[in-house]
Amino acid sequence: MNLDLVDSELIPYIESIPSSAHIDWSNIDLVRQQSREKREQLAESLPKIDNVISTDYFVDIENERIQLRVYRPKNNSQKLPAVFWIHGGGFCFGSVDGDDYLVRSMTREIGCVFVSVDYRLAPEYPYPTPLNDCYAGIEWLFSKADKLSVDSQRIAVGGISAGGGLAAGLALLIRDKGEFNICFQALLCPMIDSRNITDSSYLVTDPRIWNRDSNIIAWQHYMGTTECLTSKAISKYAAPIFANDLHGLPSTYIAVGDVDLFLDEDINYSKRLEAAGIGIQLEIFKGGFHAFEFLVPSAKISKLARATHSSAISAALFD
Repeated sequence: MNLDLVDSELIPYIESIPSSAHIDWSNIDLVRQQSREKREQLAESLPKIDNVISTDYFVDIENERIQLRVYRPKNNSQKLPAVFWIHGGGFCFGSVDGDDYLVRSMTREIGCVFVSVDYRLAPEYPYPTPLNDCYAGIEWLFSKADKLSVDSQRIAVGGISAGGGLAAGLALLIRDKGEFNICFQALLCPMIDSRNITDSSYLVTDPRIWNRDSNIIAWQHYMGTTECLTSKAISKYAAPIFANDLHGLPSTYIAVGDVDLFLDEDINYSKRLEAAGIGIQLEIFKGGFHAFEFLVPSAKISKLARATHSSAISAALFD
């Protein structure tokens, strides 16, 4: 990857990672552990967030228990809007714990409730299990809205990377099932196209960040197959780019860096949402690689991106 394309404040992060670094897909448990440890180390280096409280709950599905962590601004018992949050990690990594600092910070900045779901991961649990877990989680949120002091008319979905893809698929599923309605979707660098055929998908091959090779393997694990990932036979709920009809979806915020392999698919999806009459705010951050705003939180571009995310979500929920 040409580092000249990357924001200057983000380059030291990439250069700090050995050029030989790569995801060892043969030992996913180890990669999950390493990812969790890196997240914990990063969180420990950041200012502590004291004015947010959290409580863990569990939902039973398919003889399993799915963890949900509910975050709320401290000393605020009034009925608040909520965001149902889905962590990233290429469908194969990540956790509620790994996203804990991120979600606490968004709860503080936006002032709403966040509900973070610990969905089961591929390849052990391929599609549709992760999406079904997310649906069970948001169904629980709607059923417990009064108890949680949440305004059920102002519940949004949101996520980053694979979590953004799951959020987009969840929004489609909610629309089609018609059991309840969400008011907004916040999709941060969403992973929504299994085909890996766009120009930007070929641009990012550097193993030190989320790249084309890892993305292809992650999609194979999520779909439980190495075949037909370019086929329209793939469910729109798995790869939302295949959704033919986008009418009836909630207003949408999409954000992505222009050095992210998801750039083109995210632009494509935003244009199709707009063509379907959906209110869309697309933000492209020049020089940003995948998930830069959380990996290098001190950079000016990262602060700008996070402030833009919070402003968009806040406007959707409170204005």
